[in-house]
Amino acid sequence: MKSAREILHSYGIHPRRRYSQSFLEDRAVMERILGLAAIGADETVLEIGSGVGLLTERIAERAARVLAVEIDPSLVEILNRRLGRKGNVEIVSRDILKVDLSEWSGRGNAGKLKVIGNIPYSISSPILFHLLAHRRSISSATVMMQREVADRLTASCGCKEYGIPTVLFAVHASISGGIEVPPSCFFPPPRVHSTVLRFDFAAEPNTPLSDENFFARVVRTSFAMRRKTLFNCLRGSEAAPESDEELRRALDAAGIVGKRRAETLTPEEFGRLSNVLREGRRHAAKR
Repeated sequence: MKSAREILHSYGIHPRRRYSQSFLEDRAVMERILGLAAIGADETVLEIGSGVGLLTERIAERAARVLAVEIDPSLVEILNRRLGRKGNVEIVSRDILKVDLSEWSGRGNAGKLKVIGNIPYSISSPILFHLLAHRRSISSATVMMQREVADRLTASCGCKEYGIPTVLFAVHASISGGIEVPPSCFFPPPRVHSTVLRFDFAAEPNTPLSDENFFARVVRTSFAMRRKTLFNCLRGSEAAPESDEELRRALDAAGIVGKRRAETLTPEEFGRLSNVLREGRRHAAKR
């Protein structure tokens, strides 16, 4: 079987920096990714960044249907030539960030999508949050990313890597995997090490939330100025009550000391605080 380097050379195509292209070539790593994804024979798999189709071929051997999403027109041409005749592969020339994933989930007998991707490291955060926003259309996502991003997603409360992604993903998904992939497994080799994580999205939040969007607002506001206390971050924001006294009472009701910083709060504590603040806003609106 040809490598990505050989396939690209045969078509006279070079990796493009514009798309942060590094093509996974290590077959053993591909098999580990497929093992972690655990594709069922009746499932529809959405692959982000199909490249020249090396992993796509293996996915197609396991899944009922594959949606191979690729933004680079030159690679779409390669995919059409190499995989266009496979009956269960649909090659999609689109930007994944502009796709409403609910378009594909539930189509026919598809049910929820299973996502697999070696995502461009330059836009890994936007893609991850795009998947989070469409979590109700996804059963699981097995994604390769820069190791530093994976460290932030799996960070423990209280450390410097702990932040907005950690909290939001902890509330809406369980995270497993942690396959480490060195630069030598790619062509061309990236300048960073990579990690593969699997996200299993929950039907309901892992901690009780009265308003999921308001919860996200509270989390983002709390981490907006990491060196400030929680009270000072929330004070005067759209997430907080109008007066300082009301904010102090809300923090007390949630069992949280206002002098703490955001990175010391667990996802469950953020959930309690969000619910108390949201209830306070409802009462204020009725006055």
